[in-house]
Amino acid sequence: MRKKRTTAAETPALDTIAVAALSVIDEEGPEALSFRAVAQRLDVSHATVFRRCGDFDGLLNACADHLATLLPHVPRDTDWADATETRFSALYEVLTRHPGLAALRAGRSWFGPQLLSRLVEPQLAQSIAAGMTPAAAVQVYRRLYLLTLGAVAFVDHRDEKRALATARTALAALDPEEFPVLTGQLDVVLPAMTDHRVYDGALRQLIRAAAAEHLG
Repeated sequence: MRKKRTTAAETPALDTIAVAALSVIDEEGPEALSFRAVAQRLDVSHATVFRRCGDFDGLLNACADHLATLLPHVPRDTDWADATETRFSALYEVLTRHPGLAALRAGRSWFGPQLLSRLVEPQLAQSIAAGMTPAAAVQVYRRLYLLTLGAVAFVDHRDEKRALATARTALAALDPEEFPVLTGQLDVVLPAMTDHRVYDGALRQLIRAAAAEHLG
């Protein structure tokens, strides 16, 4: 019996594919993501998902752009520092809910239309409007972006108890003579790993430094 072909009307939208892909990542881990795994969740062929996305990067782009729709539209008249903190704090919050995607995106550029329109373009435009040169605006954006991705990739904030237990076990196995600080200051080192205030404070420091350097 000939297998029924998927029609254009039955082809899932990219957003639908992204939701299914994120479910695979969040529930099974980033290593489980594949066209076949997504197709199984949508009850379509893996070839259908592949054709819709183009390649694995296209699948990841769809996921990233779906999450970017959750980022806020910041009014243009918002103070530069406040607008910057709002945008990057929102990006941090979105990505900490899906750390597996951040791990998979490592080394890949994020150029989805939603991310560009909600984060990159408005942040650069507002920085230039505030008085930065284009080169400075890009440099400041890059610093904030890398801080955010690094903070997300450092620990899985969805299960902080497990993250702390894993880190405690790893640090406790170290030789105290070779690693006296890490083994002797566990009560200080471990809480900082899952403390969102560490990111918040670093973000504000970078924003203040950028304003002082480029905005006077």
